[in-house]
Amino acid sequence: MLIDTHCHLDAAEFSADLDALVRSARAAGVAGIVVPAVDTTNFDAVRDCCRRYPKVFPAYGLHPLYLEHAGESDLDALRLWLAEEMGGPNPPVAVGEIGLDFYIPGYDAERQEHFYHEQLKIARDLDLPVLLHVRRSVDGILKGLRRFGVRRGIAHAFNGSRQQADEFIRLGFKLGFGGAMTYAGATRIRELAANLPLESIVLETDAPDMPPAWLSGGRNDPGQLPEIAGVFAELRALPLSQVIDATSVNAVGVFARQEMICLE
Repeated sequence: MLIDTHCHLDAAEFSADLDALVRSARAAGVAGIVVPAVDTTNFDAVRDCCRRYPKVFPAYGLHPLYLEHAGESDLDALRLWLAEEMGGPNPPVAVGEIGLDFYIPGYDAERQEHFYHEQLKIARDLDLPVLLHVRRSVDGILKGLRRFGVRRGIAHAFNGSRQQADEFIRLGFKLGFGGAMTYAGATRIRELAANLPLESIVLETDAPDMPPAWLSGGRNDPGQLPEIAGVFAELRALPLSQVIDATSVNAVGVFARQEMICLE
C-alpha cells in the first residue's frame, strides 16, 4: 500500500476528473495521499478535498513562491487554522508546503527566510512535522531546522548532495523522491535514490507537477506512484513489495497517522 507524501489534489488541473483520478490511484494501490496547501487562499480547498475522500490528509502552510502578498496576518491565520483543524474530523498531518526557493530570478531571500522561520516555530509549538520546499536552498533549510528544533518532516523533491542528505537524516528527516528520479539523465538523483538508507526515503508525485519520464511533460497524477515506485525498486535492485512496505512505514513514521495504511 503506497503513500503519496506530496500531491496537490486541490489544483485546478484536476477539477474536471478528480473523482476518477482518485479511484484510479486507489485501484493501483495508493492507500494514502497527503495534500499540502501553498497559501491561505487555498486552505479551504485543501480541507474540502481531504474531507471528500478517505485516506487523503491535509497539510497547511505558506509556500515560498506564494509570499508576494503575504503578511504577518497570514502567519497568524495559519497558526489559528492549524490549531482549530487539529480538533476537527481530518486534522493536519504537517505544516507545509514551506521552505525556501532560490531558483527563480529576483527572489527575496530575507523575506523567504522570515516566513520559513516563523512557520518552523509554528510547527515546533504544535509538534507537527514539516513538508519542505528545498529548491537551490538546502543549506538554508538545514540551518533553520537546526536553529528551531523541528523534529521530523520531509525534504520534498530532494536533489542535494549526499552530505546534505546525511544531515537531513541525522536531524530525523525523510527525503522525498518522485518523477525526477525516473529520468535516465538525472544521474545524481538516481544515485542518491539507489544508495541512501531505505529507511530515510518516502515517495511522492507532486502532482500535477513533476511528471515522470513516461508522461512526456504532461499532467502528473497520484496514479503514477506505483510506476515511480517500480523505478525506485529497479534502481535499488529490490522487490517492489519491499519498497512499497518500507516507504509506507517511513511515511507513517513522519506523520504519525497509523490509519494512513489502513484501507478499511
